[in-house]
Amino acid sequence: MKYELTPDLLTGNALIDTEHRQLFQAINQLTEDCEKGKGRDSLKQTAGFLVNYVAKHFADEERLQTTSKYPGYPTHKQFHESYKEKLSAAVGEIEKNGPTISTLGKFNGVVAILISHIRVEDKRLAAHIKQHS
Repeated sequence: MKYELTPDLLTGNALIDTEHRQLFQAINQLTEDCEKGKGRDSLKQTAGFLVNYVAKHFADEERLQTTSKYPGYPTHKQFHESYKEKLSAAVGEIEKNGPTISTLGKFNGVVAILISHIRVEDKRLAAHIKQHS
């Protein structure tokens, strides 16, 4: 399954949308590496990039939130912290156990959480930023 930044996921904020596109590319790369049976070194490199990029993206979003005095910042930041843990755990399982049906299922579940978050919370954030800039 290939993930795409579809119109319903666009926030209207150039930075957030660009980074979401890059996140989906990294997610798709990890999935593709798993499907092609790439070695653990390749999986580890792709997984590491994904985890690091999520951390960078969340830091960028949090900077936008504090700059715009976003009232939902504490809850949004709490989600980010929790999500980073979930993503690291799912990616760690793929690295440890390989791309099994179980590990990929868990990974896709974590991606689904991100998509839901983008669809609701990140769109709300982008609307706030637009209104207060």
